[in-house]
Amino acid sequence: MTDLPPILDVEASGFGRHSYPIEVGYVLADGSSYCSLIRPLPHWTHWDPAAERVHRIRREQLQQHGREVQDVARTLNDSLRGQTVFSDGWAHDYPWLAALFEEADLVPSFRLESLRGLLSEAQASQWQATREAVLREHKLERHRASADARLLQTTLRRLRQTVA
Repeated sequence: MTDLPPILDVEASGFGRHSYPIEVGYVLADGSSYCSLIRPLPHWTHWDPAAERVHRIRREQLQQHGREVQDVARTLNDSLRGQTVFSDGWAHDYPWLAALFEEADLVPSFRLESLRGLLSEAQASQWQATREAVLREHKLERHRASADARLLQTTLRRLRQTVA
């Protein structure tokens, strides 16, 4: 599995300017993974019930089980240092990670890039169908950050095996 890049996913309180990261997870090239809930800061108040229906994380869970933003940012830096990490939702994940690192008063030690840049046109055209097939086959029902990152990495592997 070492030919696969590290994949990162972020779950958030909603979409838009006032949303913030509530969970971050990744899967590395060797298949090892990390996932953590993030305890919202006092001024992070936006909460979108529609987003909660998707990720199924309640704000109370974050208060109870979330880690401090500094702890999560430090863990990401320690684990991902010097790597390029990929996301399928770069336009959303990048600002959420930026908010996390800004609040932690840290600079990311890794780069976040769009997963789309790894795909040929043929692979991109087959992405959604392949992702849905992988989802069905592996019965992945939990829409959470590390599970989503693993789904993305598995989809990429399948596309590389089947589509030029």
